Amino acid sequence: MFNQNQKTVSQETIEARQESQIWTTFALNPYLSANDIKVSVREGKATLSGIVADGVNKDLARQIALGVNGIKAVDNNIEVPTNYMAPAQSAERGFGEMVEDATITATVKSKMLWSRYVEGIKANVDTARGKVTLTGTADSTEAKDFAAKIATNTQGVHSVDNQLVVGFEKSGVVARTMGADIADGWITTKVKSTFMYSRNVDGSDLAVSTNGGIVKLTGKTDSAGERAAAIELAGNVRGVKSVDSSSLTM
Repeated sequence: MFNQNQKTVSQETIEARQESQIWTTFALNPYLSANDIKVSVREGKATLSGIVADGVNKDLARQIALGVNGIKAVDNNIEVPTNYMAPAQSAERGFGEMVEDATITATVKSKMLWSRYVEGIKANVDTARGKVTLTGTADSTEAKDFAAKIATNTQGVHSVDNQLVVGFEKSGVVARTMGADIADGWITTKVKSTFMYSRNVDGSDLAVSTNGGIVKLTGKTDSAGERAAAIELAGNVRGVKSVDSSSLTM
């Protein structure tokens, strides 16, 4: 049986974890990360303080806190000043920015790995506050341009500094790996992932299936531009022989 001191330590540990979870979610949220919001938890009640731009963000903070397991009530003392001024950007990246940049870097690297143009790109990827810098080599100008396109079309990317150096040309044609031995399941997964990580296609509205390297896209797109982007992105995945878009509607 726990004594009173043990119960107190256990409760303090739970509350510390809850505070950490709430604060981390704030730090990763694009609407709240720039604000200095303080969090404390006591016996299932979260107390919030700080300053945000508007009432919507104040309510968002409350909803996030309520979503944490064990939080039953929120004392929302966050202020919404009439003449709100966004805090000046710090010279050092915040926790949320570092996580977002690391996510972007990993996403761009992954998209390059499963691209059919991967043989033409040997790139290092670095991200700072949404700016992606590509360094390394490409075996053609097409491959270099494609690398920049991959990065630009990734969610969260604000700009791309393409410093890739073209090593040698292959008659102006980017090497394509047909990938006859690549499994259909792998292709389907990578096409879905490409949609999920791309800013110009809503992958949640599209179904993807692959048979013999032929990718079939089914679902509804919001515009001709999104339809064209979906077809192009699917076709750029290694192992894809062709894309069947006959079941795409608008």
